[in-house]
Amino acid sequence: MDYTSLSVRTCFLSVIFLLLWGTVAQAQTKTFTRQDTLRGSITPERAWWDLTYYHLNVKVNPADSTIKGMNAITYKVLTPNQRLQVDLQPPMQIEKVLQNGKELTFTRDGNAWFVQLDQKQTKGAVNTVEVYYGGKPVVSKNPPWSGGITWKKDANGQPFVANSNQGDGASLWWPCKDHMYDEPDSMQISVTVPENLMDVSNGKFRGVQQNNDGTKTFHWFVANPINNYGVNLSIGDYVHFSEKYKGEKGLLDLDYYVLKENLEKAKVQFKDAPRMLKAFEHWFGPYPFYEDGFKLIEVPYTGMEHQSAVTYGNGYKNGYRGKDPSGSTGWGMKFDFIIIHESGHEWFANNITYKDIADMWIHESFTNYSENLFVEYHYGKKAGSEYVIGTRAGIGNKQPIIGEYNVNHKGSGDMYPKGGNMLHTLRQVVNNDKKWRDILRGLNKEFYHQTVTTQQIENYLSMQVGRDLTPFFNQYLRDIRIPKLEYQLAGNTLKYRWSNTVAGFNLPVKVYLNGKEKWLEPVTTWKELSGVKPGMELTLDPNFYVEVAGKESI
Repeated sequence: MDYTSLSVRTCFLSVIFLLLWGTVAQAQTKTFTRQDTLRGSITPERAWWDLTYYHLNVKVNPADSTIKGMNAITYKVLTPNQRLQVDLQPPMQIEKVLQNGKELTFTRDGNAWFVQLDQKQTKGAVNTVEVYYGGKPVVSKNPPWSGGITWKKDANGQPFVANSNQGDGASLWWPCKDHMYDEPDSMQISVTVPENLMDVSNGKFRGVQQNNDGTKTFHWFVANPINNYGVNLSIGDYVHFSEKYKGEKGLLDLDYYVLKENLEKAKVQFKDAPRMLKAFEHWFGPYPFYEDGFKLIEVPYTGMEHQSAVTYGNGYKNGYRGKDPSGSTGWGMKFDFIIIHESGHEWFANNITYKDIADMWIHESFTNYSENLFVEYHYGKKAGSEYVIGTRAGIGNKQPIIGEYNVNHKGSGDMYPKGGNMLHTLRQVVNNDKKWRDILRGLNKEFYHQTVTTQQIENYLSMQVGRDLTPFFNQYLRDIRIPKLEYQLAGNTLKYRWSNTVAGFNLPVKVYLNGKEKWLEPVTTWKELSGVKPGMELTLDPNFYVEVAGKESI
């Protein structure tokens, strides 16, 4: 999701930070409810079945802001059970549920609906329930940061409609298994709209059906696993243009859908899409969804990482709405932030997906970091470093990056700039650019099309880097303090240690002693280096996200 404004300086940064995440006091006093648990945990009514396929078939009526339709949920029985949880948030209502043509009974507990299955559920069986529903879904008050549907009109008075629902849940507008741990292996999306409009959803276009009631139905098919918040509908009076990209796995279809009046601007601005693919395939490996193609779709909000259907509303400007996310470095104005950031999520969010939103840093830290890798690929290593260092102005260090588990609770917005700087710091520790690139590509290969936990990512990185990174991640993900390199100079002896850290913190760090490069291995107790010159000047390599404090003599 687009939170780059967390990286922009001064009051603009502070205002956006409050909009996105609320005040620290609110977060500290948050209490969790039964509904948080029903949404955020793998309940017994979820655990026994493995989601394999969705067919979402809906009619969207912009005239009265309603959605009505059916979701066919196909699943494999892991352990026999007769009670199944489906999620749908008010004011949307489930009208009926069928299995094998027979209507089933169900009860509701807030956003969770529990279906009583009549057919005996046997281990290994593959069954389907059809969930019919309808209503006026929640209208997003501040898309994409608040979930819901955005109902707007374009400059010509035509309806312009889109969803955005990360965090608040896909169940705001369609009934699903609304937990990130389980994804369908594939999905069909059929959307009926007024005949003068077009729907663009995820995956490959399978055709349009002309109805006899003034509507058309657009059919899309997703051949890969897809997370629920990545499912989208984008409805408007679109025009389409396309191109082919010769990538690591062959030819990739690039399709662009924009409002008619923006066609010429889009043909210029969307040149960043192949530039993005060139950089990210270099760093992260092949685009993960060749079978589904890649789309950019204009929408009436800033943008989001809908899988294979990235939404765009950045005003056809470079930067983030014309502002540099890296402060005054200037590098953030060399590209369209939304195209680069949201597309980076194809690797980190859509390919590798968190199991629990408490681990949202897996999406946002890596994708924030991808921005400077894009800059580096096209403008050089120094430029990339300046970009990521420039984003530090947006770090608050008020709350940990990781949230509370099993209650649908994300961590601090620091997962963006602080997370990106954490990864940039780790790269310095690796100190081998080829190895670092291999690690990033290996992540996307090792966890290809998987949902993962923080522990899996930590373990993988520790193994590949070749050192136990537990204290490193405890410091940057679970603590709010900035590590401080303390040093003291007594004659020709340098004493140094880490302070302001978690127990066992032991990050190696590059410094310059009178301009000469030196690697130190500080721990949380004093260590000594003899043979230095009296009056020596110690300078920290700025690529490390740490602080330094020293004395010239004891």
